[in-house]
Amino acid sequence: MFEGSIVAIVTPFKNGHVDEQALGKLIEWHIAEGTRGIVPCGTTGESATLEYDEHYRVIQCAIEVVNKRVPVIAGTGANSTSETIEMTKKAKALGADGSLLVCPYYNKPTQEGVYRHYKAIAEAVDIPIVLYNVPGRTALNILPSTVARLSEVKNIVAIKEATGDMKQATEIFRLCGDNITVLSGDDFTTFTLMALGGKGAISVSGNVMPKESSQMCELLLKGKYDEARKIHYLLDPLNISMFIETNPIPVKTALSLMGRINEEFRLPLCEMAAANKQKLKDVLAKLGLI
Repeated sequence: MFEGSIVAIVTPFKNGHVDEQALGKLIEWHIAEGTRGIVPCGTTGESATLEYDEHYRVIQCAIEVVNKRVPVIAGTGANSTSETIEMTKKAKALGADGSLLVCPYYNKPTQEGVYRHYKAIAEAVDIPIVLYNVPGRTALNILPSTVARLSEVKNIVAIKEATGDMKQATEIFRLCGDNITVLSGDDFTTFTLMALGGKGAISVSGNVMPKESSQMCELLLKGKYDEARKIHYLLDPLNISMFIETNPIPVKTALSLMGRINEEFRLPLCEMAAANKQKLKDVLAKLGLI
């Protein structure tokens, strides 16, 4: 259901408000460049600082602009199970094709608690669910054994695996087989993860170079590793630069330098340090993006 380069899209702001016009233009550009799916309101979309009405409006805007051309996977995760169910129900009602659910953060449940959290959501909302494992953000790792248990739940269809740990990814493939689709959650691991059996990526770098990110994933899906490897090496400096400061600061800065959005964040996120911004400019210039 979900494969190829799926973009975790930024949320553009203008004078403190969501810039729906800029968001719509970004989505049209991504579809034209070959992006296979849009994820609004993920980490890259600054979901943590969106008000509820803004969160739902960004999802609705993405759904309206996409107009069924590619899947829209709405970020609706929270560290409260009841809150997550409420948000996921709303995303389904708006017309989302799936839901991306981050592992519960801060309260650090046990693996049994993680299992019950996701199972409760899947039973409450009949929508395709993508697990999101990102221990660097949540301070909790969804273990492969837990992923295997969850893969037996009918509408838990995929996992965004962002540990960067290929040993863990291998164990997920071994334990789950075809029961779950594995997507890279770190651009620098996409090539390796797809070589192991992954079906694509939920990408940050795809915000900046959507065509190349999509081409690499399509080649990997076809087993054309030599051609895909060339694009992987091309994208590597960009992948690194996207994380020289906290995501989504570099990616929004890059898009602003490219003239696609305003350079605007919500506190506690702020503009890049001058030295890091210059490093980012150098990378973008070498790639011919500015």
